[in-house]
Amino acid sequence: MGYRRPYPEEFRDKAVRLVTDMGMSYRQVADDLGCSAESIRLWVRQAEVDTGDRDGVTSAERERLQAENAELKRQNRRLVQEREILKAAAAFFAQETNGSR
Repeated sequence: MGYRRPYPEEFRDKAVRLVTDMGMSYRQVADDLGCSAESIRLWVRQAEVDTGDRDGVTSAERERLQAENAELKRQNRRLVQEREILKAAAAFFAQETNGSR
């Protein structure tokens, strides 16, 4: 199961609009909406990245990279298991070969 953000996207978008469009401070928005000013600051910063106003990894790119990372981890687990099976098989056949001489 993936990470679930504690605040809905609509809530975060509203908070960002209050800062960017209405000119409210992070603290004012945080107090009005009942969340932390640091969360508001991070949401505004990410919104700036997503719109191209700031350099960084966009939300869409971050999601793609997280999905790719999860897939690579699954593949790695499978390959480690396969390697262990092959090591055990090689040891078994080596023992069989040595025992039949």
